[in-house]
Amino acid sequence: MKRIWMMMMVVMTAITAWTVDFDHYFTDATLRLDYAFAGDVNRQEIYLDQLSSLPRWWGRRVRLDEVPVAGDGDITVRDHLSGAVIYRHSFSSLFQEWISTAEAKTVRKSMENVFLVPMPRDTVDITIELRDPHQRTMCSLTHQVVPSDILIARRGKHRVTPFVTLQQAADTLHCIHIAYVAEGYTEAEMPQFIAHCREAMEAMFNHEPFKSLRSRFNIVAVQSASHDSGVSDPGAGIWLDTALGSHFDTFYSKRYLTTLHLKQLHNVLAGIPYEHIIILANTEHYGGGGIYNSYNLSYTRGKHFRPVVVHEFGHSFAGLGDEYPYGDDDPRYFSDVEPWEPNLTTLHDFKSKWADMVAPGTPCPTPESQDSTMMTRRVGVFEGGGYLSKGVYRPVQDCRMRTNEVPEFCPVCQRAIRRLIEFYTTPLN
Repeated sequence: MKRIWMMMMVVMTAITAWTVDFDHYFTDATLRLDYAFAGDVNRQEIYLDQLSSLPRWWGRRVRLDEVPVAGDGDITVRDHLSGAVIYRHSFSSLFQEWISTAEAKTVRKSMENVFLVPMPRDTVDITIELRDPHQRTMCSLTHQVVPSDILIARRGKHRVTPFVTLQQAADTLHCIHIAYVAEGYTEAEMPQFIAHCREAMEAMFNHEPFKSLRSRFNIVAVQSASHDSGVSDPGAGIWLDTALGSHFDTFYSKRYLTTLHLKQLHNVLAGIPYEHIIILANTEHYGGGGIYNSYNLSYTRGKHFRPVVVHEFGHSFAGLGDEYPYGDDDPRYFSDVEPWEPNLTTLHDFKSKWADMVAPGTPCPTPESQDSTMMTRRVGVFEGGGYLSKGVYRPVQDCRMRTNEVPEFCPVCQRAIRRLIEFYTTPLN
């Protein structure tokens, strides 16, 4: 009987994957989930902080129970009565990155995390799970949400942050909503922020496949004014009063520019059409950061602004990994597991990556070339990536995900981005 029941559950899951109907399970609104991720290298925990509702849902309305890129964790929404999976979403977090640092061996910390799911019509069970670099579950939390709960805060109906629509998608129901958010711009500097937004937007659409799929993006610029101009630089002893409290020296890495105030970030965005977030920081100091399905942040007043903001969007939107070595002391990739990032491999399961794009007879590892054209177009298996010089391989010799000087994404990264755009925006027949 147990085997028959398990087989029935498999069949039901397969059917559900093709029949999840947005309008049946959800309303055109957003459930915002605020969590605290806490712990250290030895033990991690997840705590539910607050639930909120937003007036509209700006995420996908098809393939609701599918996850296109695995990430370091996911949220699964199940119908309470049937147990059917009705929505899934994958992500990464700064907390999981912090776990790999030396500091996590000596102190326990908590960090804010915010996720958006469509507002359910009826009671649901939500499971959030964090995974380690070996893709093993670190910790998980399951909790129930009743949509009629009077303590679900209502946000975004009043005092919406001023914003400007930079581009409207051809189909606003089946598109990708991006919000540029101002950080370190005073009220008087907002015209400069809008100009930087337009520059960042055009930089992205100068790259394939964004260029050919431009009509599938809806983009706004959110004018979140700061009291002070600029961003905090702890290494220089500079702490400023800015809209999102971002700063350099994240995890004591000088150029790592992030914000830990994710609740404030999403408060700023309440009532605005958004799904993916690009924070533009008003600083000339080189830096940035990108976290898959969370946000990316880039400096704006420097010669590398355009390549950096595109590179970081490769992280936050497409889950692309860094293709350069940085230091071999604290590896995040291991030979017994295939990285979830589509442009990195340990050769553990290379067939699942870009093996079909490698010409027959190409050596592995692939030797590097002095031909600049071959550097960015010849697909092979080049050693060095994911911050490691050995054991992790990238698709081409050079790419936008490796250096600022390369003008384009490599063929493998382009395919990964195109697949994700089509996943989000192609209606089911």
